[in-house]
Amino acid sequence: MERKRLRSIGELAKLAGVSKSTVSRVLNNSPLIGEETSARIREIARQYDFKLNIPAQRLSLGSSRTIAFVMYPHQHTCFSVCDLFSMELMGGLSRGLFEYQYDMLLVQVDPDQSRWATHYLDTGKVDGFVVSTSLHKQRHAEELLGIGAPFVAWGRSGGRYCSVCGDDHRGGYIATSHLISIGRKRIGFIGGPPEEIEVKDRYQGYIDALNEAGLEPDPSLVWYGDFSDASGATGMDHILRQNRSVDAVFVNSDLMALSTIAYLRKHGVTVPQDVAVVGYDDLSVASRSNPALTTVSQNMSLAGKILARDLITFLHDRVVTESVVPVELVIRESA
Repeated sequence: MERKRLRSIGELAKLAGVSKSTVSRVLNNSPLIGEETSARIREIARQYDFKLNIPAQRLSLGSSRTIAFVMYPHQHTCFSVCDLFSMELMGGLSRGLFEYQYDMLLVQVDPDQSRWATHYLDTGKVDGFVVSTSLHKQRHAEELLGIGAPFVAWGRSGGRYCSVCGDDHRGGYIATSHLISIGRKRIGFIGGPPEEIEVKDRYQGYIDALNEAGLEPDPSLVWYGDFSDASGATGMDHILRQNRSVDAVFVNSDLMALSTIAYLRKHGVTVPQDVAVVGYDDLSVASRSNPALTTVSQNMSLAGKILARDLITFLHDRVVTESVVPVELVIRESA
């Protein structure tokens, strides 16, 4: 006798003796369900020719299966709509969500706007959010935390909510150590806002590498900007006016580093012969610059996938995770 085809998650769950949410997790490749249970549910689904109906699943589970990536339309720094860093991170996030059969919604929010999250949650448009924890957007993370909204943040959280960040201290350390290894002794530092945790960590890595090599840190070689492209050139101008002996510079983003190189070339300073330059992020433009940019890679594609994984995990079991993306130095022509 031909078996009756199963047409709903509820029917499959009843036959397998598990909850509908367990079946949903298995069919969406969640890592939270054990191999034995997953195999049993998949075998029953195969035997009864069960086909997952995404719209019906969303109605059954009260889920939109959509994640909002929050961006800022009038900013020119991280997580703005015109920022290459955000675009590459978003690409990794999109690929990660696709593996879990989730969609991504791009949400633009003014940094000063409040009560924006409840609109998306109350209307059922999204199940969770991906945000930045940089200081001028910190209150958005606090708002999400206050209303109990599921979210994961790019940047350190201190364990208060799910977060993914790069190993910024190591990034600063390996960038500076490389410059020291090629014989540079007057090494500058061009950072983002000094209040940002990632900038503090990169600076401390820079200082630790100098101290380890017996090089005295020089405050005249340090300048803080705002992560905008132009702040790289502004920082290089400031450092050269303070100290013409600089022979290398560690810059806190690739786009700032490219601006730094453009400034140096405009003023007759050759890279890397006169001043070596190391950037940060390893964005796609880094390998196509002239000279090609030596930089610290955060693997933005992997970072985006980890953001997706950790948020989906939180949606299922409400466990707060803190993930660190490993960094590595990519040596090219600029240093």
